[in-house]
Amino acid sequence: MYDKAATDRIRSAVRHWEETDVRTAQARLPERRARFTTLSGAAVNRLYTPADVADLDYERDLGLSGCYPFTRGIHATGYRGKLWTMRMFAGFGTAEETNARFKYLLTQGQTGLSIAFDMPTLYGYDADAPQALGEFGKCGVSVSSLADMEILLDGLPLDRITTSMTINSPAAIIWAMYIAAAERRGIPRAVLGGTIQNDILKEFIAQKEFLFPPEPSLRLVVDTIEFGCREMPRWNTISISGYHIREAGATAAQELAFTLADGFTYVEAALARGLAIDAFAPRLSFFFNVHSDFFEEIAKFRAARRIWAQVMREKYAAQDPRSWTLRTHAQTSGVSLTAQQPEVNIVRVALQALAAVLGGVQSLHTNSMDEALALPSEKAVTIALRTQQVIAEESGVANTLDPLGGAFFVEALTDRLEAEARAYFHQIEVLGGMLCAIEAGFPQREIAEAAFRYQQEVDAGQRTVVGVNDYVSEEPLTIPLLQIDPAGYARQVARLQRVRDGRDNAAVAAALARLADAARDPQINLMYPILEAVHVYATLGEVTGVFRRVFGEYQEPVFF
Repeated sequence: MYDKAATDRIRSAVRHWEETDVRTAQARLPERRARFTTLSGAAVNRLYTPADVADLDYERDLGLSGCYPFTRGIHATGYRGKLWTMRMFAGFGTAEETNARFKYLLTQGQTGLSIAFDMPTLYGYDADAPQALGEFGKCGVSVSSLADMEILLDGLPLDRITTSMTINSPAAIIWAMYIAAAERRGIPRAVLGGTIQNDILKEFIAQKEFLFPPEPSLRLVVDTIEFGCREMPRWNTISISGYHIREAGATAAQELAFTLADGFTYVEAALARGLAIDAFAPRLSFFFNVHSDFFEEIAKFRAARRIWAQVMREKYAAQDPRSWTLRTHAQTSGVSLTAQQPEVNIVRVALQALAAVLGGVQSLHTNSMDEALALPSEKAVTIALRTQQVIAEESGVANTLDPLGGAFFVEALTDRLEAEARAYFHQIEVLGGMLCAIEAGFPQREIAEAAFRYQQEVDAGQRTVVGVNDYVSEEPLTIPLLQIDPAGYARQVARLQRVRDGRDNAAVAAALARLADAARDPQINLMYPILEAVHVYATLGEVTGVFRRVFGEYQEPVFF
């Protein structure tokens, strides 16, 4: 893209500038530190010029928005045609409480639903299980049976809005409950749109909410992909998630590399099942973190699109351009929020949200200022939603496509992140693929070491976290915090018992027996017997209990 003679002259000019103007300026006013880096630790140059992107080929590396390799965006009109979906993650306590929060958010301009489940639900336990004691409703909504799902979705326009559900090991079961609840309202499954996270590999890598060993867990994921291809053309059956990888302490390059490597693993598993690449790839979606290093995050989204497009077209021979496009939801960084001076989190979230938009995401959740202390209050979540609306309607950044495309710094960062990600792909391939790498603890160790390095820098004062290790204030907390109804647990347990007493228990037992037989036969897609079981009100714990007995429970080896 740049003439070699011209870039050589620029390099020479930069060297002269550093030896003269920069040295004079430093003598008068020394720079704040000896080395400047991104949040991930990559060195940042004092100045970027065309010489830093001298090998950039516009058609090969950038192109036009909506065109291969999609570096500049996956849609030809970007946000001029349609703004990103404002999808606020919500869930707490009972299904009734969360349903009320969803209805409130929709009245405030939210354009998609996103369901957070509590810890017992995420681990496949019913609310009254001994393992669930003390965890009801604390980090999301409790769903133990179809009855809870029906209440959770009551009055919500499921045929007109999309729903994202953040759940992984029990994803197929919770999805089946969602489908059954819609069908009981007369809404055909084929018109339902949304996403289940369903990314089990990142659980083994980072979040650790796994239930079953890797192989049967991967089988359940492929079953959902296959079922979606057959039955639900508007549903994203997996959201390949880097969010939790980053929250565990990964660098931007590690988040990028391990997330895409997980995606390639799912592609290969679906191909091994016999699915055609262009039958399922257009419905794969992604979920990335948006951390605090503004330009690094923008570059990460651009690099992700370019890598995915190239690999899907060149390695997996996808023919449909939709298979080449990386569609992603994003969420601002939870781990960056501070309990100290929580109002400052509004500023952090605004900058992170702006980076996501400039990076070209399709869907966005903005964290609330109080989330380091409690589940979001109504006031806090409204401010978080308004943050997106101000960016969309007042900032002007949605008026043009990829407005930072061509910026020397952003392009150099994009190239660097792609190169670092591809180096990780090579290491994973040498280990035998992502499953083998996970079993060897490779990504786990890489993330742990990166997290340790970052914390050392914060502890040593080499990185400033406002309100934590600098600009500290002793003012008392003044913001109101959400209070969950203390009687909610008793109501939930009572409803669960009514479900067990009022259902056809012979039909439940027969459905669970058929599910167990199907689980033992790898040729059977498990979504169909799961749907049969939840339709007769088998509980979440009963269904996962079948899988625990057939598949066994996974115990992670010690890697450190």
